[in-house]
Amino acid sequence: MVVITQARQLRLSPPPTTTISSTLYDPTSLSLALMHSDSSFSLYPSISPFSPPPLHSATTTVVSPPSSSATFLRLRSTDMSRVIFLVSSPNLVGSSILLRFYILRPDNQFARVRVICNQSDLSFDERKLGVLFRVNHGVSIKLAGSINVFAMYSVSNRKVWVFAVKLAGEGDNVKLMKTAVIDCDSPVFSISISIGFLMLGEENGVRVFPLRPLVKGRISKDRRRDANKKSDKSEVQKIKLLNGLTPETNGSTILYVNSAKVTGNSSKTINVNGNIEEKIGKHSDTSARLNCVKTRQNSKEGGVRFVAFNSSKVRLGSKKAISVHFLGHNKFLILDSDGELYLLSLSNPFSGSETICEMKKLTLTMKVQSLAVLPDDSTRAQTVWVSDGNYTIHAMVVSDMESPGNENDTKNNEETIQHSATEAIFTSEKIQEIIPLASNAILLLGQANIFAYAIS
Repeated sequence: MVVITQARQLRLSPPPTTTISSTLYDPTSLSLALMHSDSSFSLYPSISPFSPPPLHSATTTVVSPPSSSATFLRLRSTDMSRVIFLVSSPNLVGSSILLRFYILRPDNQFARVRVICNQSDLSFDERKLGVLFRVNHGVSIKLAGSINVFAMYSVSNRKVWVFAVKLAGEGDNVKLMKTAVIDCDSPVFSISISIGFLMLGEENGVRVFPLRPLVKGRISKDRRRDANKKSDKSEVQKIKLLNGLTPETNGSTILYVNSAKVTGNSSKTINVNGNIEEKIGKHSDTSARLNCVKTRQNSKEGGVRFVAFNSSKVRLGSKKAISVHFLGHNKFLILDSDGELYLLSLSNPFSGSETICEMKKLTLTMKVQSLAVLPDDSTRAQTVWVSDGNYTIHAMVVSDMESPGNENDTKNNEETIQHSATEAIFTSEKIQEIIPLASNAILLLGQANIFAYAIS
């Protein structure tokens, strides 16, 4: 089979005026975010490196410094999908965290949006057009976004917060809800959030949190009780709300889910799929409130698992999980601080303590400094791009994604992956970052320029 490689230098209009330190890309909207040396961002919508340049380029949005972290976030509802660029910044010498939300409008421009917050430690600042989160910023913040949900880790506070975001009304307003807080006892070196899981990269492995309990609420075993009496059936109305939003009325909450119940501070009934049964009566309140789950990093409740690297040969604490990438089919690629890759396979992700986690080390011929892969559930053959951090990129097709049944299967799988490299690319500039454009294409940030590569 002949492999054809395309390579182009990305020429942006207007071109960046300061040094680029890092990049972010959203493959759904083709939006590119460039972080500059002064911690400002430039947002370029609809970047298509392998297509002819448009006659009229889209307007570039500049996000003013300072910025401590950023991520793309996708908002999905039953009839709409939008993209948000989220930036964190220190506020008032770090006494609080400023969260700025930029939504991609239908006219293909990013614009600031109003954010509705009802929780006591969150408020929208009209002057700064951002949300003030009343916790100390500290030395470092890490953001990770997914669909309707994002997570934020504070090194100084030693906490991870999980937030849900939804569109509010017909305009570009959004609603922000803090759904969970995780107290951390051990350092976190990376954070990743995907459909179904929150992953914390730690020393000698990763910690896996099923995402649903962090967004929907804490579940305790009990028989399901019918929340609606026969006389109340005419007063019940089902409302479709994503990410566990619980409308508030007088009294306390008991949320019944099949054979389980969720306890909190409101009085609505919510199903696992996000349907809320709201009683409409004279004492109802149209305001909304979300119950915030509180848990610990080392908790074993709700299916939380710590999955170690090959601990029999690795001294505890000698390796750190510095990068976690979702592949699809409940599979993840994990990069450690020694430049080695691991494949994490999860099965039965929502069965609590019965969740099966398996970590396998992949045999490679280089010490990996960065990797890029676009998640894809539609195929089991995926292209993974890895770089040594110097001038070389390897494209590997990972086709055998099944969990091995015994030691021999593990060895065979490692050999398959080792010999599945389809292309080696040598670059003219030292590689800073690689990010996925598509299943067969990447962007490469060099020392002074951005390049796009694709294979077919």
